Amino acid sequence: MRALRFDKTGSLEALKVSDIPTPVPGPNEVLVEVKAAAVNPSDIKNVLGGMHETTVPRTPGRDFAGTVVAGPPQLLGQAVFGTGGDLGFRRDGSHAQFVAVPEAAVVLKPGSLDPVRAAAVGLPYVTAWAALMEVARIQPAETVLIPGTTGAVGSAAARIARWRGCRVLGAIRKQSEINKAGDLPVDVWIALESTELAEGTRAETQGKGADVVFDVVGGPLFEQCLASLARRGRQVAIASTGEPRVGLSLIDFYHNESRLLGLDTLKLGFAEAAAILRQLAPGFESGEFPASDCQTFPLDQAPEIYRQMNESKLKGKVVITP
Repeated sequence: MRALRFDKTGSLEALKVSDIPTPVPGPNEVLVEVKAAAVNPSDIKNVLGGMHETTVPRTPGRDFAGTVVAGPPQLLGQAVFGTGGDLGFRRDGSHAQFVAVPEAAVVLKPGSLDPVRAAAVGLPYVTAWAALMEVARIQPAETVLIPGTTGAVGSAAARIARWRGCRVLGAIRKQSEINKAGDLPVDVWIALESTELAEGTRAETQGKGADVVFDVVGGPLFEQCLASLARRGRQVAIASTGEPRVGLSLIDFYHNESRLLGLDTLKLGFAEAAAILRQLAPGFESGEFPASDCQTFPLDQAPEIYRQMNESKLKGKVVITP
């Protein structure tokens, strides 16, 4: 089969599409013929050496949608999708014509999603659901602030927060980006080119602050996110742009009784991720949780696609169709 491979980390120049043996599923595993596989920022970070879990040689790719061609009789021929576990890190991932995964990893694909959109929703929605529903435990009528709202994870978070009955504050760099937000269910936008995040949040909450901040940026916005929290508010961090070390006023932190929580989706096992996808499935079926618009590319173009994404030359969700 054809697969994207890298035999060392540290440079995207290590990426190449090669012919390798088709994987043979082991006990309690299935073989999926991949119809579509999303490219996530973490896939690029993986090749560049940012994931200490990774072993080489390796095929990257965390999300997949396809058809089961080997495994338990009840799954043969079924259209499935999935994400999670060590896929693409210690186990060969989905940027290939076939991928072998545990049976527990696959979820029946909602009929409302074609393979491309099914591949695109996995990691963003699983991340947003885990952060908001399982870590922050958002409640109806709470105010949720989401810096980076227009990204794949931020968009999913806005939709989940609205579905849960929350008020959604979106933060973007420039006012002009609102036009690209489409039909995102955001109650108030805060444009950071003209307003500081904490100042804008408190202005829109009568000085109270946000009950939950879902920080998908980190780094330069970390302190502003903390300063945006209401008393006993919860901030969930999932990323760190730029310098990984950040500062905070410890006095302000404990006087506000703030809660700072972390989430690493690499720690989500296959079964955990699949369980989240099943909870999201009704929203996928109804269209309440739509996929982002996708750009599709053939597998042979994958090395160049990785480079263009790393250089920010490609915007939006990118999906490989082997």
